[in-house]
Formats: sequence, structure tokens, C-alpha cells
Amino acid sequence: MVKWQQRRKSDNVEDRRGARAAGGAGLAFMLVRLIIGRFGIRGVLLLALVGGGLYVMGVNPMGLLQGSAGPQTAQPVDDEASQFVNDIVVETENVWTRIFAEGNSTYAPPKLIMFSGSVTSACGYASAASGPFYCPADRQVYLDTSFFNELSKRFGAPGDFAAAYVIAHEVGHHIQTITGVSRQVRSAQQRARGEAEANLYQVKMELQADCYAGVWANRAERTRDYLDDGDIEEGLRAAGAIGDDTLQRNAGRRITPESFTHGTSAQRQRWFTAGFRTGDVSACDTFNARNL
Repeated sequence: MVKWQQRRKSDNVEDRRGARAAGGAGLAFMLVRLIIGRFGIRGVLLLALVGGGLYVMGVNPMGLLQGSAGPQTAQPVDDEASQFVNDIVVETENVWTRIFAEGNSTYAPPKLIMFSGSVTSACGYASAASGPFYCPADRQVYLDTSFFNELSKRFGAPGDFAAAYVIAHEVGHHIQTITGVSRQVRSAQQRARGEAEANLYQVKMELQADCYAGVWANRAERTRDYLDDGDIEEGLRAAGAIGDDTLQRNAGRRITPESFTHGTSAQRQRWFTAGFRTGDVSACDTFNARNL
């Protein structure tokens, strides 16, 4: 079990669990445009009539149409999940701040948004089914904490470190964004000759994020004896459980390497291990590796 009881809280964890994603406004505007486009001035009169009726009932129709520019607020809950997430985020901040300082740079950490059910980010609307993700447009990590239970039960990867690995992987994507790797990959994908080549660039980026997660684990363990026996095995089990080949096989689908976007189970385990064994970011150059 990760020794995750932290001494301080991060300023970069926001709890939106229980809040509604601001996804309804777009549908409302589409409906208004459809009515006006179809019925013209009669549509305008109809909307005015309906709006007047809503006002009589004490409902502000503009509020329904405008929605919210951002997420609805929710009361933060200081439960075990939030404490765990906060601890892992703090430890990623500690490690990456030191690594950037070694290169005479300053680390600007991402914010992690905990949500439940669905969320709206600068990258669009997402449901919990999409899993944890990093949005480079707002430089934030999004996590439905129910994924930890899914990781254990659906993917057969229980344990605190399995969950920590997932967070560290997403933070790895933030490292790629602030160092310019993500921008270079997107540019290369636009020039790619076909979907398979574009997917290969994505695989290399995901494997590098796995390696960065390993670097984080190495540094956290080295500086404050962070890990217990069996933690790395939990991380490797999680990496193996969400490899593209394993996911396709478990879904009863034919394994098609050209469609991979994250790498095989063996590749994900290999690159996490490379980062953990060395604790060195330079060991994570998946883009120039002869073999993934």
C-alpha cells in the first residue's frame, strides 16, 4: 500500500463531484435556432409566449437557455478518495518540481478536477465512461474517482498504487504539454500518411507518459520511502490491464495493431519499468527508440 497520508494539501485539486456538467446550454441554443429557422417570426413569437409563461411560474427562461459558462459548483467532500487523490497530486508536484529544478526550470503543475458522472472541460464534454484524461487546452487532469473501483473490479488491477499510476500517467501528459512534446506530436500526426501512422505517434506519446509515471514512482520512493512491497507489481498489473491488445481481446474483438493508440500491455509495462528503474526522464524517449 502506498504510504499516502500527506502532511499538506495541494492547491491544485478541485472537487466537482455532485456538480452537473454545463452541457445543456448547447442543446438549448440549437433548439432555439431550429425553431427560429423553421418558423421565422412565428417562432420568435412562440418563444416569447413560452418565456412569458415561465416567468409567471417563477422560472427565468434566459437561465435555461444560457446555461453556465463553467461547471456547476459542488460542496467538496473530505473523504478517503479525495484525501488519496490530494496526496498523489502533492507527491507529483514534489517530484516534478525537483526534476525541473535540476534543469534550472520551474514546474507549473496541472490542476486535477474530481468529478462524478460527467464533466465539461476545454476539450469538450466527457462522461465517466471515457476514463481519466488530461486536457491540454486547459492543462487540467479530469478524474471520476469511481474509476478506481472500476480499475479493481473490471480490469482486475486493485491496489492504491494502481490508482496512483493512473494519476501519474495523466500528469505525464501535462509534462509533455509544457515541454512541447504534445505540440510536436500533434503536428506530426497532421502530416502522417494515414491513420495507422498517426496512431503510432499517439502510442509513443502514451508510452512516454507511462515512463514518466515510472520516473515519478522512482523519485517518490527515493526521497521519502513512499512505496511498500508489492506496489510496483500493482502498477504493472494496471499497465497490463489497459493495454490495447488486452482490451481488444477482452472485448472479443480481433487484435489490430494498426488501431492501437496506447500500446500493448507488454509495451506499457516495459516503459513504466524503464522509468522506474532509472528515475531518469531521458530514459523515456519513446520517439527515438528502436523497439517499443
